[in-house]
Amino acid sequence: MNLELSAVWTRVQNLLQSFIVTIPNFLIGLLVFGVFLLVARLARNAVTGLAERSGQSRGVSLVFSRIVSWLVLAVGVLVALTVIFPTLTAASLFGALGVSGVAIGFAFKDIFQNLLAGILILITRPFRIGDQIVSGDHEGVVEDIQVRATLLRTYDNRRVVIPNSELYTNRVTVNTAYEHRRLSVTVGIGYGDDIAAARKLILNTLDGLDGLLKDPAPNVLVKELGDFSVNLDVRFWIDPPIRKEAVEAQDSVLEAIKNALPAAGFDLPFPTQQVLFHDQTETTDGNRNKQREGWPARQDNPQSRQAAQHEARQNPEQQNPEKTPQP
Repeated sequence: MNLELSAVWTRVQNLLQSFIVTIPNFLIGLLVFGVFLLVARLARNAVTGLAERSGQSRGVSLVFSRIVSWLVLAVGVLVALTVIFPTLTAASLFGALGVSGVAIGFAFKDIFQNLLAGILILITRPFRIGDQIVSGDHEGVVEDIQVRATLLRTYDNRRVVIPNSELYTNRVTVNTAYEHRRLSVTVGIGYGDDIAAARKLILNTLDGLDGLLKDPAPNVLVKELGDFSVNLDVRFWIDPPIRKEAVEAQDSVLEAIKNALPAAGFDLPFPTQQVLFHDQTETTDGNRNKQREGWPARQDNPQSRQAAQHEARQNPEQQNPEKTPQP
C-alpha cells in the first residue's frame, strides 16, 4: 500500500510559510501593544496628578486612573489584533462586539453594577480610605476602594472584601466622619444611694482622666430603674474618634468609676432575687390589700404562715375553743 505524503507535506509547507509571514505582523502587534502600555501608564499618571491638583481624594484618583488605563489598554488590544490579523477589520471586530454585547452585559451585570457603585461612592464620598466604618456584621478600616469592591481591614487584622453595590445600597456607619465622638457606659448604684451625690462624684472622677474632652463636657443621666439597681448613663467625648481611643477611654472610665464609688460608700449591686415559697408567705396570702411580698419591712407586718402554723401546734385550744372542756 503506497501512501501519498506529498499533499500532506505541501500542506505543512503552506502552514509554515503562513506562520513565517505572520511573524512580522505579530512582532509589530506586540510593539504596538507595548506603545499602548506606555500610553496607559502616562494616562494613569496624568489622571492621578490632575485629581490631586483638583483636591480629590486618593480613592477617586486611584479608580479613575485605573479606568482610563483599562480603556487605553482595551484600544491597544484591538489595534494589535488588527495588525496581527490583517483580515480582521475594525468594522468586523466592532460588529462582533455589538452582537455579543447583550450576552456580555448579562454575564457581567454584577461587575458593572459594582463598578458604577464604586464610582458613585468615590464621587459622593460617604467615606474615604482610612475611615473606620461598620457595614453589617463587619467593622474596620477602609484600606482601598477598588472598581469592584472595597477592602476593609478588621481590628483583629483580617481583610473583608465588600462589593461596592452592597455598601452603596445598604446602611454604613462611619465612626470617623467627625472630629469628636461621644461614648457612654452604664453604671448601676443602689436604690438607697443618693443619685445627685453619685452624679457629682462620677463627674469629678472623669474630670481627672486624660483623653476625655472638656468641651463638650461629660454628663451623667439616669437611664432606667433596673430590677436591682438605678442605672446611670455616663456620657463623655473623645478626640480622635478612632477605635483604639474609644476602647482605651471606656477602660479608663470604668476602672476609675469602679474604684471611686465604693470608696465613697456607694453600692454597686449585682443581681439579686427574692423567692417566696407558698409556706413562707404571710397569713394574708391572697389578700392583696394586706399582703406584703417584699421590702421594706413594717412594724405591723402580718404573721408568716409558718409562724402561725407553729403557734397553732403549740396552743391547739386557742385555735379550737369549741373543743375546750366545760367545767
